[in-house]
Amino acid sequence: MYEELFGIIPPLVTPFRADGSIDEGALRTETEYLIATAKVHGLAVCGSTGEGHTLSTEETRLITSVVIDTAAGRVPVITGIIANSTAAVIERGRAVRDLGVAALQVTPVHYVFRPNDDAMVRHFDEIAAATELPVMIYNVVPWTYLSPELLTRIIDEVEGVIGVKQSAGDMKLLADLLLMSGDRARIMSAVDALLYPSFALGAVGSIAAILTAAPTLCVELWDAVQAGNHKKGLELHEKLLPIWNAIFDDNLPANTRYCMELQGREGGIPRPPMPVTSIDQKGPIREALLNAGLI
Repeated sequence: MYEELFGIIPPLVTPFRADGSIDEGALRTETEYLIATAKVHGLAVCGSTGEGHTLSTEETRLITSVVIDTAAGRVPVITGIIANSTAAVIERGRAVRDLGVAALQVTPVHYVFRPNDDAMVRHFDEIAAATELPVMIYNVVPWTYLSPELLTRIIDEVEGVIGVKQSAGDMKLLADLLLMSGDRARIMSAVDALLYPSFALGAVGSIAAILTAAPTLCVELWDAVQAGNHKKGLELHEKLLPIWNAIFDDNLPANTRYCMELQGREGGIPRPPMPVTSIDQKGPIREALLNAGLI
């Protein structure tokens, strides 16, 4: 029943204004562009690229509502939740439950103290039960990073967990997770630098910042691999990797916005204290997009 979650699912930036408010018009315009022009297969909001860690429950609901309303059923929409307690995640999940989200994308807690494995299982079990929504684990927080073994245990023991967005650059961890989980879960790659081998290994899609920075190329890459055209897949990988190398930094959401700006799209500004793209960063980003034929 969750086979609708596949392919290229860009995580939208949150278009903040200078006063900190959310530019709903820019959010609608970007949603329409990604669906109608880039031909993506789904959308994700309020994740890392959307600076979800800075959002309130009310803002999470607003963003989700605007994107789902604009999408109008054409693609599924996933809502991200980055919070530090089971109760906080449940509060946000319940706040979007009536909007028609396809799933929640939930990180483990990101504060410095790590729950043990049993507590991790309970965390996701309670979230799925209380929100009554499908849950995709966003495996990204370094000190609460979940092993393929633990992820597979959660998938097997928690009925509401339908998949994993696997981040970090270790392809072996992704390969192990794909092998262990089999067809029991939707495994999405967030290994931005290596989407081509991720798809070749069997990831059912991707939710990653590079998709928002260069959505048309990523859709082409997905289509090429699905068609078995690995020559074209490698060529597209070689265009995308320099873009990722140029934007990957602590202000990644800001750099993703700069990619959008260079392509004539509006992403607003990052929420403080995140800095905007620096002069030193702009040159390599522009060069990478130019070489990829995007500008």
